[in-house]
Amino acid sequence: MTDFGPDRYSSDVLADFSRRRTPAPPRKVEATDDLVVEETETGFSGAVVAREGRLVTLEDYFGKRRVFPLGPGFLLEGEPVELIPPTVKQQGMLRSASGSVAVTDHTARVARGSRIFVEGRHDAELVEKVWGHDLRVEGVVVEYLEGIDHLDEVLRDFAPDAGRRVGVLADHLVAGSKESRIADAVMRSPFREHVLVVGHPYIDIWQAVKPARIGIESWPVVPRGIDWKHGVCDALGWPHDDQADIAHAWQRILGRVSTFNDLEPALLGRVEQLIDFVTA
Repeated sequence: MTDFGPDRYSSDVLADFSRRRTPAPPRKVEATDDLVVEETETGFSGAVVAREGRLVTLEDYFGKRRVFPLGPGFLLEGEPVELIPPTVKQQGMLRSASGSVAVTDHTARVARGSRIFVEGRHDAELVEKVWGHDLRVEGVVVEYLEGIDHLDEVLRDFAPDAGRRVGVLADHLVAGSKESRIADAVMRSPFREHVLVVGHPYIDIWQAVKPARIGIESWPVVPRGIDWKHGVCDALGWPHDDQADIAHAWQRILGRVSTFNDLEPALLGRVEQLIDFVTA
């Protein structure tokens, strides 16, 4: 009988099938706000911006939204995951958006004589969104200046005193800037004992929002001579032809802010400092 050597066909190809390693089920991840995932079937990537029932809405870098069913079929940093509804966590001590203890049995206090002034509408809206609860409890009104250039005139009209303190939040308060020169002049004025001017280092309040919240690594660098907001929108591929486009861009950014964790520390400390000053 002829010997043909080892029989390549003698073994059962299914004999060790049951011993093969089966893929592990995807990790379950709660579909919380701002979680960035990719839907594997369509390749659509975006941040979680809404949930309704068993559906989740993702918004991509350009503001386009798509709705997908919760469940498997998503990638998180390249790892297959299954999106599940966020669990309702047991509430202990309630916190406001600023991180302070929320006061639930308190009506808004009658406004104090003291005020906090900010440079523009966007600054006021951001402060209201994060610190609004605290300010209403303390009875502090936030007003915007439409620019800091005429701060001295505003203060003279307001006439700060011991019972009418003024806190001012300035943009781009760095050494050598126009804002720093204005602040120095105010702090040498007759009102200096009743006025506190502090600021953040950012060109605009938009930069105080952590860039990761809108899906970018860092805020674009805008060349001198170009309006900063328009330059940012242009770099991000957002419409920026008119003021309505800029307003829409800001609402997109503001919509990604829920708590103090969404803001840079350089802003947080300054706002808290102003609140302490005008409520002392």
